[in-house]
Amino acid sequence: MNLTDRVVVVTGGAGGIGAALVRRFVAEGAAAVVVADLAADAARAVAESAGPQAHGVGLDVTDEDQVRALVDDTERQYGRIDLFCANAGVATGGGIEVDDAGWDRAWRVNVLSHVYAARAVLPAMLARGGGHLLMTCSAAGVLTAVGDAAYTATKHASVGFAEWLAITYRDRGVRVHALCPQGVDTPMLADGLAAGHLGAKVIAASGVVLTPDQVADAVIAGLAEERFLILPHPEVADYARRRAEDPDGWQAGLRKLVRRLTT
Repeated sequence: MNLTDRVVVVTGGAGGIGAALVRRFVAEGAAAVVVADLAADAARAVAESAGPQAHGVGLDVTDEDQVRALVDDTERQYGRIDLFCANAGVATGGGIEVDDAGWDRAWRVNVLSHVYAARAVLPAMLARGGGHLLMTCSAAGVLTAVGDAAYTATKHASVGFAEWLAITYRDRGVRVHALCPQGVDTPMLADGLAAGHLGAKVIAASGVVLTPDQVADAVIAGLAEERFLILPHPEVADYARRRAEDPDGWQAGLRKLVRRLTT
């Protein structure tokens, strides 16, 4: 996919990976980039700094009516959506002790928001015979987010849903991409470290924390090559193979790491 003259929507666009994607899409020559986030003022600030092609709007990705309205408004204003980036995500930093409200929020933001996006954009994409869906799923979706049970479970679900979409709609012209970064220098990681969350400590200990701009670089390359799985940390592919080939050994290694970080 070439971003020149494309119409793009980015949810969770007010910071972190989302803001980096917005800036990069504008730099690549996108005709329009809609920056959507629950923090509407921050979304507008990102859009203003990115350039005249971008504009910011408020959006609760867990509200299907709002997602559908955003898609309808964008298609009405620009005629189409070429790329929809379902990028919003939340972590809990906890295990089974996280209450039902925390699990429900993780499920709604990390999984159902992708379902709502697909329902909203697919009809027009299928009618045109083309379009792209990028879903930020995290390396936790192919590995495990140590210390965060809900994040692990919902990110696995988001990868599964993205793969289902890719299998179902690729032959009808719609390309689906699962973006699965590992450690990225975002507010989510910073907040996790400040709160002492185990998962954030594991990421920091890995020694490979990318900038959001580096993730955006990987997205541009992945879109150009029309890859399903976009791995800004290429070592994640090796980790996934090791996990599949020797699950007991993989788990033993993670338990050892947890013991080192918690004793």
